Amino acid sequence: MHVLITGGTGFIGQALCARLLQAGHTLSVLTRDPARARGTLPAPVRTLATLEDARDVEAVVNLAGEPLMAGRWNATRKAIFRASRLDTTRSLIAWMARQSVRPRVLVSGSAIGYYGPRGDEALDESATPGDDFAAHLCRDWETEAMQAEGLDVRTCRVRTGIVLGTDGGALAKMLPPFRLGVGGPMGDGRQWMSWIHRDDLVGMIRWLLERDQTGGAYNGTAPEPVTNRDFARTLGKALHRPALLPTPAFALKAGFGEMSQLLLTGQRVLPAHALAEGFTFRFPTLDAALDDLLHDPVD
Repeated sequence: MHVLITGGTGFIGQALCARLLQAGHTLSVLTRDPARARGTLPAPVRTLATLEDARDVEAVVNLAGEPLMAGRWNATRKAIFRASRLDTTRSLIAWMARQSVRPRVLVSGSAIGYYGPRGDEALDESATPGDDFAAHLCRDWETEAMQAEGLDVRTCRVRTGIVLGTDGGALAKMLPPFRLGVGGPMGDGRQWMSWIHRDDLVGMIRWLLERDQTGGAYNGTAPEPVTNRDFARTLGKALHRPALLPTPAFALKAGFGEMSQLLLTGQRVLPAHALAEGFTFRFPTLDAALDDLLHDPVD
């Protein structure tokens, strides 16, 4: 199957490219910098500067989006967050509409920020959206992606949680202080962290691409979310280090402003849809995920 990917050079996208190539698929990656992307992606991947260069595409994976955790939020950055997601998705839908033979499936990114801060409430895909900036962003992003359904394109929306890998994402940022023994919970540590091993997220995306019966929203999270305090304790144990030094909420608010709410609040998200349709997680527990990722911890 010929798969077109946006966001293919990112933390998730690179791993997805490798997995899909191993499975025998043909890949094209839409990127603003094809020359740079060619130095990052495996040789068989074709890099495209514009959608008009895409030919005979059978499936689309839409992962493009400026990272929300890249710095303090302000009006300009919020506009960038929206444009990088909504404009790219609109462009993909318009391109699909122009094709005489359209892709069969669109797997489009979203995030568990869709649900907003919800305390201890267990959230499956039927839960209503929240009412903060991140929730509005995810809701609007999904609304754009759902326009593909009107083109008779099977559409799956993946609400991704905290993706764990050692070469990027949240875990890579956490490892240095934890390895020094100065890691710990954020704020009071009672907020939920709905995480997923990157291999499982990539596996879920491939499963959605290849399984014709799938469609709708899917929570890209492991079946066993944990509180931030338990996450810190488990990570410290995996590294044989104490994890007792909390980062006060006021320090996070001072350093990150509004964005700190992503760290101090959370969602207890369950992948009910994927489990009901038979998806199997390789790493359903945090212990198993960290054991795989940190099999050779630095002492």
